[in-house]
Amino acid sequence: MRLPRLDRPRLFLGDGGMETTMIYREGFELPCFAAFVLLRDERGVEALRRYYATFLEIARDHELGFTLDTPTWRASRDWGEQLGYPATALAEVNREAVGLAEQIRAEWESQQTPIAICGTLGPRGDAYLADAEMDAAEAERYHAEQIATFAGTAADMVGAYTLPYAAEAVGIVRAAEAAEIPVTISFTVETDGRLPSGQPLGEAIDQVDAETAGAAGYFMVNCAHPTHFASAVEAGGPWLARLGGVRANASRKSHAELDEMEGLDAGDPDELGRLYAELKPDLPAVHVLGGCCGTDGRHVGRICGAWLAAPAA
Repeated sequence: MRLPRLDRPRLFLGDGGMETTMIYREGFELPCFAAFVLLRDERGVEALRRYYATFLEIARDHELGFTLDTPTWRASRDWGEQLGYPATALAEVNREAVGLAEQIRAEWESQQTPIAICGTLGPRGDAYLADAEMDAAEAERYHAEQIATFAGTAADMVGAYTLPYAAEAVGIVRAAEAAEIPVTISFTVETDGRLPSGQPLGEAIDQVDAETAGAAGYFMVNCAHPTHFASAVEAGGPWLARLGGVRANASRKSHAELDEMEGLDAGDPDELGRLYAELKPDLPAVHVLGGCCGTDGRHVGRICGAWLAAPAA
């Protein structure tokens, strides 16, 4: 089956740092870091096709599954309003994103490389701050619009990335349940392994599971370097059985430092692959691997090779 799941051994690959690639390597301007604007431009669509192909080739060469995340991390109401997209136009953008993913899947999918289309969500506010937190009910109402749009398409699942606090994740899981579409949750952490809200990663995962009866398919961590969350992983705990994916940044810098940079810190692809492999024995449930800010095909290729070569727990 196409859907990555904790109870199946198949490894899935994800993409890398879409927005940083489009800005620093492709030369696009992405207002509010919104990649969905590329869908309204022929040159942008072609760049997205090239981008996905880079990672699909790696997945195909290793006979791995692939989670095809739509470029819709910023395609929710508040961000859309900032960019001049009313609700109807924003819903069409989300549908167009899935339509593009369907075309790419038709071209690349095989029995050895199943492709799951993932309708991508992002936080309502700043991914690196938790200064305007919603409660779970408000988060459910806010994210229900985008989730309902995805549920009416060929998307196999929705995935929420770079979430800075637990209550928003609870609301997203509840909205996905109501829309009857599988959901995954990915938190970001600071250099101390805690969410921007200050909550430890494991506690946040436990809280979401407790308040949603474990309805999320699995959890991930993204937009942080492995050295930022290694201590949390190495400390162990039952929550690691729910951590199904890792999509790390290329850079060791903190979120605050990255925000102040004018260029791209691509880090060291070989080192990044090695750090993933070193964490593998402590991550028995991880079955989705990819990158985040600053990563491209070099990084994800190294991550994939190092992980496959490393011993399991």
